[in-house]
Amino acid sequence: MKFQANRDVFSEAVSFAVKLLPQRTTLPILSGVLIHATDTGLVLSSFDYEVSAQTEIAADIEEPGTVLVSGRLLAEIASRLPNAPVRFSTDESRILVSCGSASFTLLSMPVEEYPSIPQVAEQTGLVPAEEFAAAVAQVAVAASRDDVTPVITGVQLEVTENSLGMVATDRYRVAVREIDWDGGSNERSQTINALVPARTLQEVGKTFGHSGTISVAITSKDERELIAFTADKKTVTSLLIKGNFPPVRRLFPDTVENYAVVNTGELIEATRRVALVLEREAALRYTFSSDGLTLEAIGSEQAQASETIDAVLVGGDTVVSLKPQFLLDGLGAVRSEFVRISFTKTENPNKPGPVLITSQTSREQAGSDSYRYLLQPNLLLR
Repeated sequence: MKFQANRDVFSEAVSFAVKLLPQRTTLPILSGVLIHATDTGLVLSSFDYEVSAQTEIAADIEEPGTVLVSGRLLAEIASRLPNAPVRFSTDESRILVSCGSASFTLLSMPVEEYPSIPQVAEQTGLVPAEEFAAAVAQVAVAASRDDVTPVITGVQLEVTENSLGMVATDRYRVAVREIDWDGGSNERSQTINALVPARTLQEVGKTFGHSGTISVAITSKDERELIAFTADKKTVTSLLIKGNFPPVRRLFPDTVENYAVVNTGELIEATRRVALVLEREAALRYTFSSDGLTLEAIGSEQAQASETIDAVLVGGDTVVSLKPQFLLDGLGAVRSEFVRISFTKTENPNKPGPVLITSQTSREQAGSDSYRYLLQPNLLLR
């Protein structure tokens, strides 16, 4: 194998291929990047039996061939090469990489032991890339990071005729967002559900966010359920998480009559300031009244804090205790100048229900997007 490629294009391709590989693996072969040189260009691939990444770039191919090389090492090298064309060749089990006056010799890995890259099925639909990336960033923050319950470490994708819904939860909060979906000529009378690992979906969103449109394919083959995302000659596939996602949509109220509208930036800054004196895992008390919103932190004996900011309240005065980081996650995802904080009711009048966070264009005008973030109050402080 022998080829020459643009340094920046080659470095970006290697970086994309290794991005989703696990930091540690019990099988060293899975830490490799497969480089396949053909007459039409280079294809770089990685696969760890759960997630795969594949990209195609242009290159000057002198000798076609296939080689497997340590992915992270090649990515580190490629990102630090001088500004000159990259020359890549193989000599038996050695790989020679040179660029300008820099040269490296690497050992190749056995290609024959590498698993076959999953084949992408026929396209299921298309989504607008920028909107998809924004929605993933809004929703994935609510996914659980605890692998003990794998089913809630994912984001549930719900495909209907012309919309794609995303839902995530970690038991303490739920995030939901809908975006447009173009199913093409595929007639669909029932919903297709796909539970995708949140980390993978976040990387797809970041990588493909400026790609115009993203092609999505959902398929079942040999008892393996896969989803594939393709844009700009790049493809990411992921195994779907098995199991039933909890029916958390029913937790959202149809209407809420008691709510407050607050400037998002002011609430974020006030929460960060007042939370400075809190002990870990403690909650902040938020008192909503006609005079505004008062934040109180009853930390240790050495420190307390409070602050009052403007708020427009509709309905009765309300006091809720919320974990500041959970609230900040929701406020950061709202992406509007103002935020509406709605107070749901429970059967016990002394026990506040979940707090619903939605966007608000102005003090009077509700936001235009479909993002909803439901946060369970912390009942340690009442």
